[in-house]
Amino acid sequence: MLQKLPDAVLWDMDGTLIDQTASILRCYREVLYKMGYDVPSDYTIIRSLGGPLASTLSELLPIEQVDKGSELFRNLFPQYMFEGMKVLEGANELIEKLDSKNVQQAIITNKQGENARKVSAKCGFDKIIKICVGNGDNAFKKPEQGFTESVLNQLQGPLETIVLIGDSPTDIQTALNYGIQIIGVSTGAHSIEELMDSGADIAFTSLLDVIKHWSL
Repeated sequence: MLQKLPDAVLWDMDGTLIDQTASILRCYREVLYKMGYDVPSDYTIIRSLGGPLASTLSELLPIEQVDKGSELFRNLFPQYMFEGMKVLEGANELIEKLDSKNVQQAIITNKQGENARKVSAKCGFDKIIKICVGNGDNAFKKPEQGFTESVLNQLQGPLETIVLIGDSPTDIQTALNYGIQIIGVSTGAHSIEELMDSGADIAFTSLLDVIKHWSL
Protein backbone atom coordinates (compact mmCIF):
# COMPACT_ATOMS: atom_id res chain seq x y z
CA MET A 1 0.00 0.00 0.00
CA LEU A 2 1.31 3.45 -1.01
CA GLN A 3 4.62 1.91 -2.08
CA LYS A 4 4.87 3.92 -5.29
CA LEU A 5 6.28 7.40 -4.87
CA PRO A 6 3.62 10.12 -5.21
CA ASP A 7 3.82 13.21 -7.37
CA ALA A 8 3.58 15.41 -4.29
CA VAL A 9 3.94 15.12 -0.51
CA LEU A 10 2.16 17.48 1.88
CA TRP A 11 3.85 17.69 5.27
CA ASP A 12 2.26 18.43 8.60
CA MET A 13 4.75 20.24 10.85
CA ASP A 14 4.27 19.76 14.62
CA GLY A 15 4.71 16.14 15.68
CA THR A 16 5.65 15.14 12.13
CA LEU A 17 8.68 17.16 11.08
CA ILE A 18 9.49 18.69 14.46
CA ASP A 19 8.95 18.22 18.18
CA GLN A 20 8.09 21.62 19.62
CA THR A 21 6.13 20.23 22.54
CA ALA A 22 8.13 21.94 25.30
CA SER A 23 7.55 25.49 24.06
CA ILE A 24 3.93 24.81 23.08
CA LEU A 25 3.13 23.43 26.54
CA ARG A 26 4.90 26.31 28.24
CA CYS A 27 2.85 28.80 26.27
CA TYR A 28 -0.50 27.10 26.93
CA ARG A 29 0.31 26.82 30.64
CA GLU A 30 1.23 30.51 30.81
CA VAL A 31 -1.92 31.57 28.95
CA LEU A 32 -4.16 29.64 31.33
CA TYR A 33 -2.27 30.85 34.40
CA LYS A 34 -2.35 34.50 33.31
CA MET A 35 -6.08 34.23 32.65
CA GLY A 36 -6.73 32.71 36.08
CA TYR A 37 -7.78 29.22 35.01
CA ASP A 38 -6.62 25.83 36.25
CA VAL A 39 -3.74 24.40 34.24
CA PRO A 40 -4.47 20.80 33.17
CA SER A 41 -1.87 18.07 32.85
CA ASP A 42 0.61 18.17 29.99
CA TYR A 43 -1.05 15.01 28.64
CA THR A 44 -4.44 16.73 28.46
CA ILE A 45 -2.97 19.66 26.54
CA ILE A 46 -1.00 17.42 24.17
CA ARG A 47 -4.07 15.35 23.34
CA SER A 48 -5.96 18.53 22.41
CA LEU A 49 -3.37 19.64 19.83
CA GLY A 50 -3.53 19.22 16.05
CA GLY A 51 -6.33 21.58 15.15
CA PRO A 52 -6.29 25.38 14.97
CA LEU A 53 -5.26 27.35 18.06
CA ALA A 54 -8.86 28.33 18.82
CA SER A 55 -9.96 24.68 18.72
CA THR A 56 -7.39 23.68 21.33
CA LEU A 57 -8.21 26.64 23.54
CA SER A 58 -11.92 25.88 23.30
CA GLU A 59 -11.15 22.63 25.13
CA LEU A 60 -9.24 24.46 27.86
CA LEU A 61 -11.17 27.72 28.31
CA PRO A 62 -14.80 28.86 28.40
CA ILE A 63 -15.86 29.65 24.84
CA GLU A 64 -16.21 33.38 25.61
CA GLN A 65 -12.52 33.49 26.63
CA VAL A 66 -11.09 31.76 23.54
CA ASP A 67 -10.45 34.93 21.53
CA LYS A 68 -8.62 36.56 24.43
CA GLY A 69 -6.61 33.38 25.02
CA SER A 70 -5.74 33.10 21.34
CA GLU A 71 -4.41 36.66 21.24
CA LEU A 72 -2.34 36.07 24.37
CA PHE A 73 -0.92 32.83 22.96
CA ARG A 74 0.04 34.49 19.67
CA ASN A 75 1.82 37.25 21.57
CA LEU A 76 3.69 34.85 23.86
CA PHE A 77 4.67 32.02 21.54
CA PRO A 78 7.38 33.78 19.47
CA GLN A 79 9.34 34.31 22.72
CA TYR A 80 9.52 30.57 23.41
CA MET A 81 9.10 28.88 20.05
CA PHE A 82 12.65 27.59 19.65
CA GLU A 83 13.14 26.42 23.25
CA GLY A 84 13.74 22.67 23.20
CA MET A 85 12.68 22.34 19.56
CA LYS A 86 13.97 19.23 17.79
CA VAL A 87 13.87 18.08 14.19
CA LEU A 88 12.42 14.59 14.24
CA GLU A 89 14.55 11.68 13.13
CA GLY A 90 14.46 11.10 9.39
CA ALA A 91 12.77 14.41 8.54
CA ASN A 92 15.55 16.13 6.62
CA GLU A 93 16.70 12.83 5.15
CA LEU A 94 13.27 12.03 3.73
CA ILE A 95 12.80 15.58 2.44
CA GLU A 96 16.13 15.37 0.60
CA LYS A 97 15.44 11.90 -0.80
CA LEU A 98 12.01 12.93 -2.11
CA ASP A 99 13.53 16.02 -3.68
CA SER A 100 16.15 13.87 -5.43
CA LYS A 101 13.26 11.93 -7.00
CA ASN A 102 11.54 15.15 -8.14
CA VAL A 103 8.63 14.73 -5.74
CA GLN A 104 7.06 18.12 -5.04
CA GLN A 105 6.69 19.04 -1.37
CA ALA A 106 4.81 21.59 0.72
CA ILE A 107 4.11 22.16 4.41
CA ILE A 108 0.46 22.42 5.50
CA THR A 109 0.01 23.28 9.16
CA ASN A 110 -2.32 24.81 11.71
CA LYS A 111 0.64 26.59 13.29
CA GLN A 112 0.47 30.33 12.62
CA GLY A 113 1.86 30.79 9.12
CA GLU A 114 4.50 33.35 10.10
CA ASN A 115 5.77 31.12 12.91
CA ALA A 116 5.72 28.04 10.69
CA ARG A 117 7.94 29.73 8.12
CA LYS A 118 10.37 30.81 10.85
CA VAL A 119 10.55 27.21 12.05
CA SER A 120 11.04 25.96 8.50
CA ALA A 121 13.95 28.35 8.04
CA LYS A 122 15.47 27.48 11.43
CA CYS A 123 15.35 23.76 10.64
CA GLY A 124 16.52 24.15 7.05
CA PHE A 125 13.34 22.73 5.53
CA ASP A 126 12.94 25.85 3.39
CA LYS A 127 16.08 25.01 1.42
CA ILE A 128 13.95 22.44 -0.41
CA ILE A 129 10.34 23.08 0.62
CA LYS A 130 9.46 26.53 -0.67
CA ILE A 131 5.74 26.37 0.11
CA CYS A 132 4.70 26.59 3.75
CA VAL A 133 1.09 27.52 4.49
CA GLY A 134 -0.24 27.96 8.01
CA ASN A 135 -3.12 29.31 10.01
CA GLY A 136 -3.96 32.90 9.16
CA ASP A 137 -2.51 32.74 5.65
CA ASN A 138 -5.98 32.46 4.11
CA ALA A 139 -9.62 32.16 5.10
CA PHE A 140 -9.38 28.40 5.74
CA LYS A 141 -7.78 26.02 8.24
CA LYS A 142 -7.03 22.33 8.46
CA PRO A 143 -8.90 20.06 7.90
CA GLU A 144 -11.02 22.21 5.56
CA GLN A 145 -10.86 21.32 1.88
CA GLY A 146 -10.20 24.92 0.90
CA PHE A 147 -7.05 25.01 3.01
CA THR A 148 -5.57 21.98 1.26
CA GLU A 149 -6.55 23.40 -2.13
CA SER A 150 -4.79 26.67 -1.33
CA VAL A 151 -1.56 24.71 -0.84
CA LEU A 152 -1.92 22.42 -3.84
CA ASN A 153 -2.64 25.38 -6.11
CA GLN A 154 0.94 26.51 -5.50
CA LEU A 155 2.42 23.26 -6.81
CA GLN A 156 3.06 22.39 -10.43
CA GLY A 157 0.43 20.16 -12.00
CA PRO A 158 -0.78 17.74 -13.02
CA LEU A 159 -0.64 15.80 -9.76
CA GLU A 160 -2.06 12.32 -10.09
CA THR A 161 -1.01 11.06 -6.66
CA ILE A 162 -0.75 13.18 -3.51
CA VAL A 163 0.19 11.90 -0.05
CA LEU A 164 -0.14 13.80 3.21
CA ILE A 165 2.19 12.78 6.03
CA GLY A 166 0.93 13.65 9.51
CA ASP A 167 0.67 12.56 13.12
CA SER A 168 -2.89 13.38 14.14
CA PRO A 169 -6.55 12.69 13.36
CA THR A 170 -6.75 16.28 12.08
CA ASP A 171 -4.17 15.42 9.41
CA ILE A 172 -6.10 12.30 8.48
CA GLN A 173 -9.35 14.23 8.21
CA THR A 174 -7.56 16.81 6.06
CA ALA A 175 -6.58 14.08 3.61
CA LEU A 176 -9.99 12.43 3.69
CA ASN A 177 -11.77 15.74 3.05
CA TYR A 178 -9.70 16.30 -0.09
CA GLY A 179 -9.62 12.68 -1.25
CA ILE A 180 -5.85 12.22 -1.06
CA GLN A 181 -3.81 9.50 0.59
CA ILE A 182 -2.48 9.72 4.13
CA ILE A 183 0.53 8.22 5.87
CA GLY A 184 0.36 8.47 9.64
CA VAL A 185 3.41 8.64 11.89
CA SER A 186 3.11 8.02 15.63
CA THR A 187 5.72 10.65 16.47
CA GLY A 188 3.17 12.96 18.05
CA ALA A 189 0.44 12.28 20.60
CA HIS A 190 -1.36 9.46 18.77
CA SER A 191 -0.54 5.78 18.42
CA ILE A 192 -0.43 3.78 15.22
CA GLU A 193 -3.70 2.14 16.23
CA GLU A 194 -5.40 5.51 16.75
CA LEU A 195 -4.13 6.79 13.41
CA MET A 196 -5.35 3.70 11.58
CA ASP A 197 -8.71 3.84 13.36
CA SER A 198 -9.02 7.49 12.25
CA GLY A 199 -8.63 6.47 8.61
CA ALA A 200 -4.92 6.50 7.76
CA ASP A 201 -4.01 4.40 4.71
CA ILE A 202 -0.91 3.19 6.55
CA ALA A 203 1.00 4.26 9.66
CA PHE A 204 4.56 4.00 10.93
CA THR A 205 6.48 4.69 14.12
CA SER A 206 8.90 7.12 12.47
CA LEU A 207 9.86 8.85 9.23
CA LEU A 208 12.77 6.40 8.94
CA ASP A 209 10.15 3.71 8.38
CA VAL A 210 8.61 5.80 5.59
CA ILE A 211 12.04 5.96 3.93
CA LYS A 212 12.26 2.18 4.07
CA HIS A 213 8.68 1.79 2.85
CA TRP A 214 9.46 3.83 -0.25
CA SER A 215 12.86 2.12 -0.68
CA LEU A 216 14.63 5.47 -0.71
